Amino acid sequence: MRLPRILGLVQAGGAGGRMDVLTLEHAKPALPYAGDHQLVDVSLSTLATSGVQDVWLSVQYQAGSLEEQVRNGRPWDLDRSVGGFRLVPPEQGSGSLHEEGMNAGNADELYGLRDQLRDSGADLVVVMSADHVYRLDLRDVVETHLAKEAEVTVVSTDLGDTFAEDPADHAVVQVNRLGRVTDVAYKPERPVGSLVAAEIFVYEVPVLVEVLEELHRELAGEEDDSGLGDFGEHLLPRMVQRGKAFAHHLDGYWRDLGQPHHYLNAHLELIDHGLELFDGTWPLHTSHRPHPPARVGSGARVEDSLLSPGSRVAGTVRRSVLGPDVVVEEGAVVEESVLFGEVVVRSGARVRRSVVDTGCELLDGADVGAADIDLTDPDAIVLVGRDSRVASALPPGARLAPGTTA
Repeated sequence: MRLPRILGLVQAGGAGGRMDVLTLEHAKPALPYAGDHQLVDVSLSTLATSGVQDVWLSVQYQAGSLEEQVRNGRPWDLDRSVGGFRLVPPEQGSGSLHEEGMNAGNADELYGLRDQLRDSGADLVVVMSADHVYRLDLRDVVETHLAKEAEVTVVSTDLGDTFAEDPADHAVVQVNRLGRVTDVAYKPERPVGSLVAAEIFVYEVPVLVEVLEELHRELAGEEDDSGLGDFGEHLLPRMVQRGKAFAHHLDGYWRDLGQPHHYLNAHLELIDHGLELFDGTWPLHTSHRPHPPARVGSGARVEDSLLSPGSRVAGTVRRSVLGPDVVVEEGAVVEESVLFGEVVVRSGARVRRSVVDTGCELLDGADVGAADIDLTDPDAIVLVGRDSRVASALPPGARLAPGTTA
C-alpha cells in the first residue's frame, strides 16, 4: 500500500488579544515557554519527531518575531532544498483579510490556503495550533485516521474537573463507542461533558478543500468575508455531519496557553510536576542563542524554580521561571512569576504572580502583583509589557503597555 504524503500546517494565529500587552510586539506562538523555548517549538518539534518532513507555518501577525525563532526550520532539520519548512504569510486575494491583513479565523485561513493545499500534492494535512503544550506521536493519529477511513481525525482530550482548563473555552465533542465523532459544540455556555478537540486535526486534503469551498458558497457575506470563521463554527460541524469524523484520544498532558492565567499556571505545573517534553526520547527542539551558564550567588535563595542560561540570581526566587540573561539582585524577590529574557529586578523590588516581558527593569520600590492573586482569573494576573521600567506598585490585574515608565 502506498504511504500517504503528509503535510504539516501550523497555524500561528492572529493578534492573540487575550494575552493583551504581551502580544503587542510578539506573535503569541513566539512567547517563551519554560524559559528559553517558545510555544511554537512544541508543534514544530511534534511534527519533526513524528516524521512529518513537509511543514508550513502560517503566520498572520508579527511574522518577524517568529521568523528569527524558526530559522527556516533548521532546529528541526526541516531546512531542505525540496519540501521541508515553509513560512506562509497572509496574501491579499487568497481569502478574507481583516485587522491589517489577518484572516477572520482558522477555518477562514484554511479557505485562503485552499489552492496551495490542493497544489501541494499532499494526501493528508495535519493542521495544528501553535499555542498548546502536549506530547503526541502523530504517527499514531495517522494510523487511526487510515484504519477508520476517516475524512478528518480529531485529536481529543478530556479536561476532567481540573481548574486549569474550562471546556466552555473549546470545542466540546461527543464520541460513540466506535470512535466516531457524533456531535460538536463550539465554546458552549453549558458544555455537555469535558471531552474537547485539542486543535490537532488530520484531514484528507481533497475532502477539506471540497468542504471549504462548499461552505464558502453557502456562507460568504461581504466581499472580504468567507463566512467560515473558526474551525468549530462551521468546518468541523460539517465534517461531523458527513459521518466520517473520528477521534484519536490524547491521554497525557495538554494545555492551551492562550490566556494569562493558563500561561502562568502551565509554568507553575512545569515547576511542580515536570513534563516528559524534555526527555531525550522526545526532544523539544528550539533555536538557541549562545549564553553563559546561569549563576546563583552565595547569598541567593532559589526554591522550586527554572533558571535559563545567562541568568544571575543574588536575591530570592520561589516557584518562578527566569528567561535568558535575567538578573535578580540581592534584596529582590520574585515569586510564582514568569520573567522573559533580559529582565532586571533591582534590589528592593518584588514580583509576585506576574508575567514580565523582555527587557523590563523593575526598580527599588517596584511592587508588582500580589501573593493572593486568583490564579483562575485571566484578568487578575499582572502583565508587564516589553522594555518597561517600573518603580511603583502594580496591583492585581494591572496591564503595562510596552515601553511604559510607571
